[in-house]
Amino acid sequence: MKFLFLCTGNSCRSILSEVLFNSRASEGWKAYSAGSKPSGQVHPLTIQTLVSLGLSTDGLWSKTIDDCEQYQPDVVITVCDSAAQEACPLYLGGAIKAHWGLADPSHLDVPKDEKLKAFRVTVDHINRRLDALFDLNTAAMTRAELINAINQISHID
Repeated sequence: MKFLFLCTGNSCRSILSEVLFNSRASEGWKAYSAGSKPSGQVHPLTIQTLVSLGLSTDGLWSKTIDDCEQYQPDVVITVCDSAAQEACPLYLGGAIKAHWGLADPSHLDVPKDEKLKAFRVTVDHINRRLDALFDLNTAAMTRAELINAINQISHID
């Protein structure tokens, strides 16, 4: 099953979601991330946070939605409020869509150590949602049940 985590800038929350997902996913599950208006770079604290968790940052880059057309995702999850309101490209039409809004730690106007703590809080939040996702018995679910379950995960804080 292929997932696309979508955000506006593709520099923080969607990148974190992609890497955390791929570090934990079962065989046959893969995630990508993209931005509707990508910043053009992965936020330095995103990289620092992932490295501190022992996760690879090789090959990460800030991608546009169009860069992901070849992936043909089964599920598209928006992780920021602004991307949730945007129309997805036509090739995403058949994908299951959900919104898992997350606060953006990269825009906090606080000292770096506090900002890094906020990145870790975001990681913990994403991991709790991934726990719920990976606990689903997707093989035994109808499409409607899967849509409902994936959308319910958005309520996990």
